[in-house]
Amino acid sequence: MKKQLSILFGITLMLAACTKQERPAGNPEKDPAPMAATARACASMDILKDQILKDPARGQRLQSIENLTQRIAKDKSLGRLLPDGSVQIPVVVNVLYRTTTENISQAQIQSQIDVLERDYNAANSEYGSVPALFAGVKANVGIHFTLKSVVRKSSTKTSWSASTENMKKSSLGGINPTTPDSVLNIWVVNYINYGGQEVLGYAQFPGGSAATDGVVIGYRYFGNTGTATSPFNLGRTATHEIGHFLNLYHIWGDALCGSDLVSDTPQHNDANFGCPSYPHLSTCSGSPVEMTMNYMDYTDDACMYMFSAGQKARMLATFTSGGGRNGFAH
Repeated sequence: MKKQLSILFGITLMLAACTKQERPAGNPEKDPAPMAATARACASMDILKDQILKDPARGQRLQSIENLTQRIAKDKSLGRLLPDGSVQIPVVVNVLYRTTTENISQAQIQSQIDVLERDYNAANSEYGSVPALFAGVKANVGIHFTLKSVVRKSSTKTSWSASTENMKKSSLGGINPTTPDSVLNIWVVNYINYGGQEVLGYAQFPGGSAATDGVVIGYRYFGNTGTATSPFNLGRTATHEIGHFLNLYHIWGDALCGSDLVSDTPQHNDANFGCPSYPHLSTCSGSPVEMTMNYMDYTDDACMYMFSAGQKARMLATFTSGGGRNGFAH
C-alpha cells in the first residue's frame, strides 16, 4: 500500500491531473443520449479544476483543508475533535423533471437514503466479501443519513450543464440549495452534460461556494428501484459522489499511478471499469493488488462495496473546525 503524501499535491499538479484530457466545449445543454450510460463517468474533479481556475482562493481554501486533514491524520486527535462518535447528515433531494418518469417516486428517493446509510455504516450485504488482503483496513465510517425533505420542480430542459450549474439556481430554472452549511443537497436531474458527454454525477469538494454546494446525480443512477438502470442501479453513484463531497479523491489520483492522499489504499495505475476479476494487479511500482471494490474507483455498482480506514479519517476530518463540513457536526 502506498505512502501518503505529507500535503496536498501542488495546485498546479492537481490542475494538470484532474482530467485525462481537455474536452471540447460542445453544447452545454444538448439533448440526452437515448440509452443510459454503460461506463461510469464523474465530473467532480473537472468541476474542482474549473472552480480553481476561476477563483485561485478556492485552491487556497482547499489547501488549508488538506493541511488540517494531514495534521489530524498524524496526531490521531480526530476522536477528541468530534462531539461524539458519529455524524448525522440531513438530506434535501431536489428533483428537476421534464416527464412523469423523471419525477422519481418517494420510494426511489428513500431507497437512496437507505443505501447511503448501509454503505457508510458497513451494513451493506457485500461488506463481508472484502478480500482478506484488505480486511484489516475496511472501515465502518459511522456517518448517518436522514431524508429531511424533497423539493420538486417541473422543467422543459432535456439536459443540465455541469459547467453552468443552472440546476442549482432558481432564477435559471433550477432549485436553490437549502441551508447548505448544514444540509446535504442532492439534485436529481434528467441528464448531466459536461464537455459534450454524459456524466452520472458530480459533487462539490469542501471549501466551495455555498450557492453551488452539494451533489448532482442523473435520475437513472439514483437509488436502487424505479428508474435506476443497470449497471448503476444500486445507489453507489451517490455513495461515490458524497465521498468527494467529504474530501475523497478518486482512488487512482486522476493521474497515471497517482495518489489519492490515503496511505492504506493501493496505488492504481488508472480507473477501473465494469467488474474486474480479483486479484487485479496494478502496473505501478511493486505491482500491488488494486482495491477495485473501493467506492472511489469507477467500477459498476455491484462491484464497489468498501471504504478504507484512511478514507474514513479523511471524511471525518471534514467535520472538525476548519474542515469545510463542520456545520454538520452537532
